[in-house]
Amino acid sequence: MDLFKLAKRLIPEELLNPEEYENIYPQRDVQKGAEVTRLAPSPTGFIHLGNLYSALADERAAHTTGGVFYLRIEDTDEKRKVDGAVESVIRSLKYFDINFDEGAEIDSPLNKYGPYYQRRRAEIYRAFARKLIEEGKAYPCFCTEEQLTAIREEQTSNNLTPGYYGKFAVCRNLSEEQIYKNLDEGKPFVIRLKSEGDISNKITFRDAIKGDITVTENDQDVVILKSDGIPTYHFAHAIDDHFMRTTLVIRGEEWLSSLPIHLELHKALGFKPPKYAHTSSLMKMDGGNKRKLSKRKDPELSLDYYRKAGYYPKAVVKYLMTVLNSNFEEWLLKNPDGDYKEFKFKIDKMGKSGALFDLDKLNDMSKTEISRLSAEECYDFLKTWVDEFGAEKDKKHFEDKEYLIKILNLVMGTGGKKRRKDIERAEQGVRLIDYFFDDTFSPQYAYRYESAVVNKVLSDFAEAYDETDDNSAWFAKVKAVASENGFASEMSDYKANPENYNGNVSDVAEILRIAIAGSPNSPDLCTIMGILGKDRALNRLQNAKI
Repeated sequence: MDLFKLAKRLIPEELLNPEEYENIYPQRDVQKGAEVTRLAPSPTGFIHLGNLYSALADERAAHTTGGVFYLRIEDTDEKRKVDGAVESVIRSLKYFDINFDEGAEIDSPLNKYGPYYQRRRAEIYRAFARKLIEEGKAYPCFCTEEQLTAIREEQTSNNLTPGYYGKFAVCRNLSEEQIYKNLDEGKPFVIRLKSEGDISNKITFRDAIKGDITVTENDQDVVILKSDGIPTYHFAHAIDDHFMRTTLVIRGEEWLSSLPIHLELHKALGFKPPKYAHTSSLMKMDGGNKRKLSKRKDPELSLDYYRKAGYYPKAVVKYLMTVLNSNFEEWLLKNPDGDYKEFKFKIDKMGKSGALFDLDKLNDMSKTEISRLSAEECYDFLKTWVDEFGAEKDKKHFEDKEYLIKILNLVMGTGGKKRRKDIERAEQGVRLIDYFFDDTFSPQYAYRYESAVVNKVLSDFAEAYDETDDNSAWFAKVKAVASENGFASEMSDYKANPENYNGNVSDVAEILRIAIAGSPNSPDLCTIMGILGKDRALNRLQNAKI
């Protein structure tokens, strides 16, 4: 059979000689040992925690070695494409400070290995598919869906491995006459790899994470070009990784079953395969047992979960670093204020088995990170969350930055050494300051004293209040109001003879606190009143009477 004639009939358009692509996409000018990694999502959904986990590993592996991290979009499945998915990937990763050096939708002078969308690279794949046909390594398959279904049913009923191989590869040995007859009749076809593998043979492969693993040779005649001329993932990724000069592919362990196919494709194409590193699945404890994180069962698998709740992005990244490299936590203890990017990330330090995701531990790390923020950083963090997820009232509140900084210095402790360490999410922080705004102030006037006592305390303090008083003068007036209303102004007096008093000065302060902040618990009340201003503070004292 004239394979060159057949190849031209199957793929008739004018295409570059495959070897020319070696010059179009030369070896990258990177230092020895530098890794070139990629994130290559399909635009069929939105990014989740597992994608972030892999992306972080890709980014760290590239940037700790002086390499390149790029974004490639594997959009060969047009039917499942979701509008906005690519933008969502970029936006989500940017939120977590994971940035690409080049790739799809990235404005970079390094963009010399594109296009970075697979559907725009169709000519490259078709050139190599034609080359494989010319070399007798690929062939046309005219099987219909009905025929393929019948093959699968026969295999299933006989407990055989499903797929297109051996005697089931019915188009593998079609005669020249049969092939051209089918083509003349206009029958649709796909192009399949003519596998040379034998499942009785084993291959030992060095995985960059798991070490030596043994797999069976591929014997499946997998489709490499679909009937519309668009490649399958298997074929496209092998060509793209070669010509984008990828040195390291980090992907989930679910791809281990495809490894024999990928190794054979690289061999058939004459390419040296990149290093592969298969990550372990993210697990969680459920009822005392470990299981994989599930899209259906676990909201924390979605990145939207962390953004909507307002987790501090650096805390999420630092937590994932503890999952990716077991020695990161030790480094973090020695460098609590250090930039995680200074840590020497290593692929071979990644876990070989299921990585346990611990939301409680993440919460603790988020509390720690938020407690370290300056007032400016805290404002920016909370405002970012409010701009996207906050109510209209929240957005209006954050228009007055100067006012917010005063509040945060008090409530979050950003103005001094005594930092608040119980806030793990932006949503909590925003709700914590609601009482500083009249439209979100919702007091619970749950006093422990009768209305006559409460009202007299509030009136007396309102009359005595002077906004220029410092904390000492302010508290002296609280003590004076306490004494005037039958409360002990000194705790020692109350402890000695509690029966002689209505209560003590702290009880009076509680009445004032409920009136001003709407709760018996709040930060320094004198400062709160100062932030509110005299008119609003006095108005609250008046409105709090019962």
